[in-house]
Amino acid sequence: MSFPQASKSNYALITGASQGIGEAMARKLAAAGYNLILVARREEVLTRIADELASTHGVHVEVFAADLSNARDVDALLAHIARREISICVNSAGIASFGPFMEQDWGYETNQFNLNATAVFRITKAVLDQMVPRGSGALCNVGSAAGNSPIPNNATYVFTKAGVNTFTESLHYELKPTGVHCTLLAPGPVREAEIPEEEQSFIDRLVPDFLWTTYESCAEDTLRAMRRNKRRVVPGPLSKAMDVVSTYAPRGSLAPLLGSFYAKMGEEQHG
Repeated sequence: MSFPQASKSNYALITGASQGIGEAMARKLAAAGYNLILVARREEVLTRIADELASTHGVHVEVFAADLSNARDVDALLAHIARREISICVNSAGIASFGPFMEQDWGYETNQFNLNATAVFRITKAVLDQMVPRGSGALCNVGSAAGNSPIPNNATYVFTKAGVNTFTESLHYELKPTGVHCTLLAPGPVREAEIPEEEQSFIDRLVPDFLWTTYESCAEDTLRAMRRNKRRVVPGPLSKAMDVVSTYAPRGSLAPLLGSFYAKMGEEQHG
């Protein structure tokens, strides 16, 4: 089955749509004529984006404000999309923490797991319940190159992203006979094209600008991969380098090195 076409009755569901990869994917899909359901916590930001995309591209855009780390908000979202025809789903919402696991705020770590893993798991099942019987649909879950290997000082994040990576790639093979496309997006660092100097992080200052992947180019690469039903897409030179290194480098040497970088990120986050 080919990639689902836009129609008046179907929708692309995008979580984490208020910024970053999710927003970039929403913009690309709206430009291609797809109606949208935008999900994130910040309703006012979603509404601004929805109004812009609806007026610019003539598509119908629904806003669903929700905190997907909260099971009740996920329940409400699943009830909402059960009344819609979901032809495309992009699970992009996610958060991260940096620093030693035992020093993290436990509430934040729990929310991170619920958002990055549990919500993706539940939403995936809900949209596939629609797509598989129709024999048509496209699912993209956003994992990470960080999910390829152990990273000290980023333990909860890599726990969730390793799960999303292998879960989504497993589903890709299972879903091939059904006609439903299933793609894992596994990026390394992604950012805006330009970051003001005063807002740059340790990693922004360390990595040359030409190696970064922008949200826009990431979205373009991802949609191209989804249309071709690629199993995994790793956008941009830095992401590809991270993917290769994290897959093939000796873990005993790589993990402490990565851990030292993430420790510095933790110092910035909590400093």
